Amino acid sequence: MLAGARQSTHSVTELDYIDLQLLKLLKLNARMSYARLAEELGISESAVRKRLRKLMKQGIIKRYTIEYDLGGGVEALVLIRVEPPRSASDISREVFLIEGVELVFEVAGDNDVIAYVRVPNIDMVYSCVNKIRSVGGVASTNTLIVLKVMR
Repeated sequence: MLAGARQSTHSVTELDYIDLQLLKLLKLNARMSYARLAEELGISESAVRKRLRKLMKQGIIKRYTIEYDLGGGVEALVLIRVEPPRSASDISREVFLIEGVELVFEVAGDNDVIAYVRVPNIDMVYSCVNKIRSVGGVASTNTLIVLKVMR
């Protein structure tokens, strides 16, 4: 969260799997129709509308916008250690909602969670990492900048 920004009053634990999937679909395409969202989620169109109203009322959905890719950008892996009593699952759900985080992995080993971040520039990586660090229960982070990807 940026300095001086207002903290949300909602709890990520209030979101169920369908809410998280709905948010992910909208993140990919904010213009997706209610009918298409309902089809993708396996619920009725009225249920989609009801969930969206709830998410907007709670302040989870703040605005609808577009994102575009002009090439380039910076990719990073943020290794996250979780501090009890928060669980890795709780942290994962909250981190997943941060702008710039495209994937979240719960892992075994020295770290508990890994967030894959893809943003236009290094300043936005810094901002994203700071938002991750501000999540309650995050004990520490270690950020790795991706130099090259082999597929």
